[in-house]
Formats: sequence, C-alpha cells, structure tokens
Amino acid sequence: MLREKSLIVARVDRLAELRRVRDDLEEWLELARDDGGQEVLLALSDQIVLLGEKLKKAEMAAFFTGPEDTADAIFEIHPGAGGTEAQDWAEMLLRMYRRWCERENFEVKFLDFLPGDEAGVKSVTLQICGPYAYGMLRSEKGIHRLIRISPFDASGRRHTSFASVDVYPDVGVDIDIEIKDEDLRVDVFRASGPGGQHVNKTSSAIRITHLPSGIVVQCQNEKSQHRNRESALKVLRARLYEQELQKIEAEKKVDYEAKNAIGFGSQIRTYTMQPYRLVKDHRTGVEMGDVDAVLDGDLDKFIRGFLLRQSDARQN
Repeated sequence: MLREKSLIVARVDRLAELRRVRDDLEEWLELARDDGGQEVLLALSDQIVLLGEKLKKAEMAAFFTGPEDTADAIFEIHPGAGGTEAQDWAEMLLRMYRRWCERENFEVKFLDFLPGDEAGVKSVTLQICGPYAYGMLRSEKGIHRLIRISPFDASGRRHTSFASVDVYPDVGVDIDIEIKDEDLRVDVFRASGPGGQHVNKTSSAIRITHLPSGIVVQCQNEKSQHRNRESALKVLRARLYEQELQKIEAEKKVDYEAKNAIGFGSQIRTYTMQPYRLVKDHRTGVEMGDVDAVLDGDLDKFIRGFLLRQSDARQN
C-alpha cells in the first residue's frame, strides 16, 4: 500500500509540476508581448525547453501499463568473449547505469560483484529500486557493442567489445499466494510419538495436500487441531511461495539461454568511439553523437525511443 501510495503521489506531483511550468511559461509570454527585449525572449526560450523536458517525462510515465513496470529491477551485466577488453567494457556499462540511476534518484544495491582478473568486471548483479525502475530499464536488455582504440593494446589498434545486459522485475514481495479451500484435502489423525497424554489420544494432527501442486504438509506439534491447521497452512504458503520463485528463476534462465551469443550481429546498441563518435540503437534508429554524455548516464533519449516503438507496435 505504501508503494502504491508513493506512485500515486509521484503522478500528482508530476502533474502539479507541469502546471507550474506551464503557468510560468504563460507569464513569460505575457511579458514578451509587452516587452520583446532580448532577456525576456531568452527566458521564454528556456521555459519552453523546460516544459518540453517535463512533458517528455510525463509521456514516458504514460507508457508504463504492464503489471510489472512499477517494480524494482534486478539488473545483470556480463562481458562477452575478449578477456580484459570485454570486462573493462562491462565496467564502463556499470558506471553508465549507476550515473543514470543517480539522475533518476534510484537506489542501487549490489547483490553480486565479481571483479575482472586485470581490470573491469566478470559479472555484476544489481537491485535498482525506484518508481518504474523495471519499466524504464527493460529497454536496456540485450547485447551492447563498443568500438574503440583499446587502452590495453600497446599497438593502438581498434577493438570491438561486447557485453550483455539482462533485466527482470523484482517481484518477490509482490507474489500473491492464493490458497483455495477446494484445492485442499485435509486429513485429521492422531499424533504419534512423545507429547503427552492429550496429544496422543485426540485427533489433533493435520495433514494438508495441495491438489494442484501435489505439495503435502503436516503438523502435529500443537495440542489444538485449529493451531496445527494454521501452522500447516503457513508451511504450505511458504512452500508455494518458494515454488513461484523457482518458476520465475527458471523462466529467467530459459530467456537468458535463448539470447543470441554475445557477439557480432546480435547487438541492440553500438557505442562507436573510433573512427567517428556515435551511439546508435539498432532497434529504434535513435542516435546520439555525444558519446561521453551517454556513457555518463544520458540514456533518456534511447529509453523514450524504445517505449515509443513498443507503444506504436501495440496500437498497430
């Protein structure tokens, strides 16, 4: 409920901010009509740019319609073949995404980190927490290619490196375990073993079979049949919860293994630093010439392009 509240508050705040910027723009327009001076026109131009940026943010938020888009994200980076060169590229990507998270005020937690032998990283897993973290970062899933003059090559030759990014929603706390009475077979029997006169002489032990999954749990530690039933249901919920987590992990593994090899022809985006400077997304055609800005976390243009492409595909 607190998470849902924070999302609603963020939407309301975003709308209030849009209205404030729009009202400021109207005031500057009035001033420009009365006084067409250079300073007023420059301020008006800045306000138009600011409103455009706010509108793009609001537009992006409107694209998040999936049930998992509001979730936090589990984010993995793995270098491709190429040893130190690829591992260094994976670390560059890690820095890029951490910078992007700073811009979005997202919290980044390291779940796993394996450093490279000489430089870079062999693998890293992050938990990224914030409103619509998964909704935005799912656009980054795939193979990322870097073309540059290698700092690890004494001959100064140009190298191509690959790294894969995998993103999936952190839905663990949101798994809803629904247990229907008609899915349960409940058997009552006498407890066995030590436990006192009452435990052994009354039918207080409970065995519950969950018919859809085949999971069987039982409890006989309590003297009360009711309390044994509660304890057995608690164990059943825990086992069903674990089963759901295993399904999610299995789906993630299948999806990951189905990915193309981390190499030529399978990349979603290319970061070219030599012989020219350009970042191009091969899915959307979005390009940026300022490679340094992109590697410093300026990814909104690429994320927006991906979301627009998906929205158009759904409408068509």
